[in-house]
Amino acid sequence: MTPVPSLAHLLEQRVAKAIERALPDATTADPQLRRSDHADFQANGILGLAKPLRANPRELAAKVAAQLPVDDVLAALKVSGPGFLNLTLTDAAITRQLDARSADARLGVPRAAQPGVTVIDYSQPNIAKEMHVGHLRSTIIGDALVRMLEFGGETVYRQNHIGDWGTQFGMLIQYLTEHPEPTGRQRAVAEPALAEPAGTPEPTAAAAPSMSRLNRLYRASRQEFDSDPDFADRARKRVVDLQAGEPETIAAWQRIVDESKAYFEAVYDRLDVLLQDEDAIGESFYNDDLAGVCADLEKSGVAVRSNGALCVFFDDVSNPDGRPVPLIIQKSDGGYGYATTDLAAIRYRVGTLRADQILYVVDSRQALHFRMVFETALRAGWLNDQVQAVHLPFGTILGNDGKPFKTRSGQTVRLMDLLDEAVERAAAVVAEKSPALSPDELAVRAGQVGIGAVKYADLSTSRTRDYIFDVERMVTLNGDTGVYLQYANARITSILAKAPAGVTPLAHPELALEPAERALGLLLDEFADTLAASTTAFEPHRLSTYLHALASAFTTFYEQCPVLRAPGPEVTENRLLICRLTSQTLELGMGLLGIAAPAKL
Repeated sequence: MTPVPSLAHLLEQRVAKAIERALPDATTADPQLRRSDHADFQANGILGLAKPLRANPRELAAKVAAQLPVDDVLAALKVSGPGFLNLTLTDAAITRQLDARSADARLGVPRAAQPGVTVIDYSQPNIAKEMHVGHLRSTIIGDALVRMLEFGGETVYRQNHIGDWGTQFGMLIQYLTEHPEPTGRQRAVAEPALAEPAGTPEPTAAAAPSMSRLNRLYRASRQEFDSDPDFADRARKRVVDLQAGEPETIAAWQRIVDESKAYFEAVYDRLDVLLQDEDAIGESFYNDDLAGVCADLEKSGVAVRSNGALCVFFDDVSNPDGRPVPLIIQKSDGGYGYATTDLAAIRYRVGTLRADQILYVVDSRQALHFRMVFETALRAGWLNDQVQAVHLPFGTILGNDGKPFKTRSGQTVRLMDLLDEAVERAAAVVAEKSPALSPDELAVRAGQVGIGAVKYADLSTSRTRDYIFDVERMVTLNGDTGVYLQYANARITSILAKAPAGVTPLAHPELALEPAERALGLLLDEFADTLAASTTAFEPHRLSTYLHALASAFTTFYEQCPVLRAPGPEVTENRLLICRLTSQTLELGMGLLGIAAPAKL
């Protein structure tokens, strides 16, 4: 479909050409166009030209205004203040614009002119450990960015960099070897609460309880590792077996990995995110490349030996006493750390996946680590002006006390428990709103509303800011919530369904628009520009803020401009067109954030 440039973009081009014609000696023709309370738009760029041109800014603005004819797009223009141009569009131009957007499946949003390849690293759970509240932001933000980038035409590789390698696995495998668990029917008798539900064929059905068992075993193995030196030695030898590929150890490790990944998929399915099993690229994936990474860095002089360890030093990274803090690529005992794996991942993502940019959705505490890793990759030539790596840090989820979100006992909150609570609260809200729903329908809607509420609360917050996790506030129908967006869209769906026979959404450019219609129409026309800005800045909250403003503008429109009881069928058709485009925009926008848009609530 043909992209639909925004009216703001068209006006900007017109004013820029008028500046060029009226002021040929001007160093720039940037109109600096913005929305205004005094007109539809205001051009402020002429004011800055007065000083270099040694002229009165109002006189310059008048010259530019003389080059802007009033026509079927521009209804009026006026010089105001010290040299601003106030610009008002025709009602017909707004209506035609809305019609063009509504007729396009993409709502006139263009694809990127030169799409590239983006690798995005997000979620990053650990094998044998349950996902907790700390994984929520990375997963939700990463998923929204994937959707937005792919919509823009970018080729996106989702990379779930799971922790599946290291000392902890030798510890856990050795513990399981020495304390074998009951299996099958034995486990069902010994641990009925953890058994797989009878008659459930899907492997993910028992994923969460199986993961709870693994979590318990992990804690037990850690306790024995810390308290029994002999067990610790045996566990370390098991790590050597794992790294060497000893068959029995690898088989045990694979069972743990498979069980954990089934649980991860259950969480991702509940969250309705795009991550699949094939996106899970564990640290083990890069194991065979680590020695080569070290050899290349040492040979090129990027890394040097220091006290037996292979290190990269930086002039601006030091500890409080002024001594340099290196990035350790290989430990003095020959082992590798996170930095080595991250560098191997960069080399793979650039060399094999041909990434133009690599995005890391990881919390802000890892900022120094990534700065050092990226600088090392730059020195090695794996990153350059054509290939960039970007750390996208995010803030912390807080409890109502303003401290990092924990359970009452001070434990980390399990992600599944948090989602269950949100869906349970949402079920009460939906049941009150629609008491006639069947239990199955209520379950579906509660899932859509509860998960949508959690996502919106996260994505409506600036990525780098902390926010308070308050389920009761998240699922309210009023205020800045995902439910408010969903309810607005459901209301529009109901209006469209109740339209009289033969009366359909249809543009009538000849009709004058009410102020609320104009306000909503101009906001609808901002969708493409807002989405572009949100995607370019990797800030989903810009899109979230826009959608809330859109739903609010629709509420005002609905209150002030009757649709089904409008004065005449042509007005009804025109307003149905506005309703339809509002619904299309809300649904597309929420979809790009990973939030469901149910037709009814």
